Parts: sequence; structure tokens; C-alpha cells
Amino acid sequence: MKTIKFKYIFCAVAMAAIGSCSEDFVTTTPKGKLNAETYYSNESETYAALVGVYDPMRKNTGGFENIVAMMNAGSDDFWAGGGSATDGQGIQNFSSHSLTALFIPASFWNDHYQGIYRANVLLSKLPSATMSDAVRARFTAEAKSLRALYYFNLVRMFRNIPLILQPLTSSDIYSPEQAKPEDVYAQIEKDLREAIPVLPGTVPATTEAGRMTKGGAQALLGKVYLYDGKKAEAAAVLAEVNGTPGATNQYGNKLLAKFSDLWVVSNKFNTESLIEVSHSSAGNSDWGFWGSGRDEGNSLNVMVGPRSYTRAANSDAPDLPSGWSFSVPTQKLYDAMKDDPRFAATILDVKALKAAGKADYIAANQDTGYFLNKFLPRMSDVRTGGGAAELNYKQDSYIIRLADTYLLEAEALGSGPRAQALLDAVRARVGLAPVPVTLAAIKNERRMELAGEGHRFFDLVRWGDAAAALADRGFNAGTDEIFPIPFVELTGTKLKQNPNYQ
Repeated sequence: MKTIKFKYIFCAVAMAAIGSCSEDFVTTTPKGKLNAETYYSNESETYAALVGVYDPMRKNTGGFENIVAMMNAGSDDFWAGGGSATDGQGIQNFSSHSLTALFIPASFWNDHYQGIYRANVLLSKLPSATMSDAVRARFTAEAKSLRALYYFNLVRMFRNIPLILQPLTSSDIYSPEQAKPEDVYAQIEKDLREAIPVLPGTVPATTEAGRMTKGGAQALLGKVYLYDGKKAEAAAVLAEVNGTPGATNQYGNKLLAKFSDLWVVSNKFNTESLIEVSHSSAGNSDWGFWGSGRDEGNSLNVMVGPRSYTRAANSDAPDLPSGWSFSVPTQKLYDAMKDDPRFAATILDVKALKAAGKADYIAANQDTGYFLNKFLPRMSDVRTGGGAAELNYKQDSYIIRLADTYLLEAEALGSGPRAQALLDAVRARVGLAPVPVTLAAIKNERRMELAGEGHRFFDLVRWGDAAAALADRGFNAGTDEIFPIPFVELTGTKLKQNPNYQ
């Protein structure tokens, strides 16, 4: 791929040196012996490279072009929002389902291929590195599971993608062609099946939190199987993750007793978390390298906050810093959730606070007066050290959590006592009575439980409900289920644009 050529050809060196790959680095000629040919010789060097393979996970909620903000905007439950109808053109166009090859943010393609490139380089170097076989096997399993995650995101977003399993060189960067989606799914499943037996069931919380575990990889494999139409396989592997509904599973995972505790900034890597993106202010993230991979803050936090927010003296309104008003909850979501126990943790009604004289804000694009409370920035999380305060929020985000896998398994099963128990457990956690398990009930529960976490659009597409749910957004069936391939990736390569896109 054209963009891979210059941006990533020396990425292996960068991630070994600093754990990430920046634009500045790749425009500098490597000096001395630190290069892709001489690095990866021992456990320390390959561990540094493995950290680099993990880095692109931050795409979930890091940088302006993050997955959660983007996918929220394209669903029926959120508007793009922002300062104006041109603020973040790619997000705006996805919200109105008018994406083109020129307006799709290219980072959704190349950030994932950056992760894949790093995994491929590491996998090619591990066999000859000096280390114990046990450590080599674990590093291999982690790299394969991360490669699977990045390919899963790509195939869901773009469908027709190249399947690259070896590091590209300068002689073959223009040669990759798109693989059949079923072949991509087969490789994802193969990587995860090979990784799962090797990965640890648990990791030390103080030194290894965030590294891939057996349960996390199984959760991902179960989700992949469900998207691949393999319901029996999905149910079987998800049962390994979920265990007895409502109880502690074999890896120590359990639903949190209080739903709102999922969104407490300090509650990182809690018992409900299966795959989690870590954010930190330790990198002093700043505007000069925001979105480059070096930044470590949660950008979604500032993106979803209300603009020019203030609260009245002695008010009981939440103490919030101002934000940029993206991921604006729709009136449809408000109406669907208003009587649900998860409403308060999910949506903050600033419009009502303003009407009561408790707070004020400036209405922005597509304003409804509602804001995504799960990720609202908090004054207690505002950075006071180096870097830009807006870019150093520390709230982690979940790629997969246990309530998600409960509902995925229930969907895979479709009916029966276990599916009922899984649905009941998710509802019981928030004090809701059981309802008969049906696909409609599972769909509704996913909407209520996972609102604003970036899953809704993918769910609608998987269920075949996108055309109906998004008819008022200009959604075109047969086209808008996937993104167009960025124009730059088509130039001088063998890649072909996705159907019906120009």
C-alpha cells in the first residue's frame, strides 16, 4: 500500500526506540546500528517491539479520528456534533452517510495497517531472537492476537482489504491485492486459535495490566465467529469466557455490581474488562504530535464535553471542563433510555440543567442538549502538568467487556435457558426484571447497555437493520455498510474501490 511505504518502512526501529512511530522519525535517516536488520536480537528488544504492536489499540478512543467517535456518528443514536457541519469532515460525512474516497479519514485504514506491519515484523524476527521458548511463544501469541484485532476492525470497516502476513519491502509495496473477506476472517480466526492456548489466564495487575489474556482473545474470537456467521462456534468459545451468568468466570472476571462504576476514571482494568485501551497523561500529549501514535491521552473525553460549560455557584450540576460537543445523543436514544436505570450514567441532560439555572453551555452543531456521560471529561481528570490539558485525559476505554460477551453469546444461542440466563444477568445488574429472551430483546439490551461505546453501527449492519434504522440519515443499502477505501490507497496500487463509491 502506498502510504505504508514511507510511513512504516522503518517503524520497527522507531517502536524499539520509543514504543511508537512518528512522522518526524520516519523522515530521519537511521544512524548507527539501530535498524530493522540488527534489532530484535533478545528479549528486551523484542519486548520493546511488542509494546509498539500494542500502540495502535489507542485508536479506539485516542486522537481526533478515533473509532468510538466515528462509529457513534454513523449510528442512529448519535449525531456527529462538533462546532459546525464541517468540523471533522469525515465524522460529519459518516453521520449523514455521504462518505467519499476523499473524505474518509485515511487513518482508519493506515493506523490499523501500521499495527499489522509491526506485528508482522515482530513475528518474522522472534524465531531468531535470544530468549526462552516460553517468552517467545507468549510474544508470538500476543502479536497474533493483536494482528487479529486490527484485521477485524479493518474487515468490518472496509470489507475488501489486502491480507498481508509478512513485512512489505520496497520492492513489493505496490503489489498487494484485496483478499476475499472470508479469507480475512479465516486468518483472524487462525491467529486467535493459535494464540489462545499460549496466552496467560491472568496477568499481574501492577506490571502487566493491558496485555492480552486468554479470556480477552477468546472474547474476541467469539465476536469474530458471530460476525462470520458461525453461531455455534461463537457460543462455545464465549461460554468459556462467560462461565455461569452473573458469577465469577474462570479468569476472575465478573460484572461490576454498579453500572456507573464502569466509567470511573480510576477504575482501570476492573473485573468486567476483557480487552481495554489504556490512556495516560504520562506522555505529556501535546498538539504537535496529537494523533501520531506518541500521544497517550483519551481524546474522546474532550470531544464529547459541552462547549463553554459553566455551572452556577452552589449548583449541584456536575463539575465539568468544557469540550467540543461531538457524539451528541439523539432524541431517539433519549426517548428509548429515559426510563432505563442506565440512563443517568449514559446521558447527561445539560439542557435541563440550563433550564433550571444550574449550568450553562453554548449549543453547537446538531445540539440536543444531551451529552455522552460515560466519557464526559471531569475536572478531577484535568491535566495540570506538561502538555495540553485537553489531550491528557486518563480514562481508559473498553474494546470488549463482559456484559458485551454475555449478550453476544445470548445472540449466538438465540433461545434456551442459557441465553435467558445471560440476558437476565445483564438486566439484573441494573435492577431490571427478566424479559423473555428473543433476538429483539437482545438487540434492545445491547442498545441500552453499550450506548455510546462505538458498537451500535456494527450491530445494525450485522443484524441487517441498518437500512431501516438509518433511513433518515441517507443510508444506502449495499453501499454504506462499509467505508470507501481512501483515495490515496488506490493511487498506483492494485486496489479497487468498494462498490458504488467514486
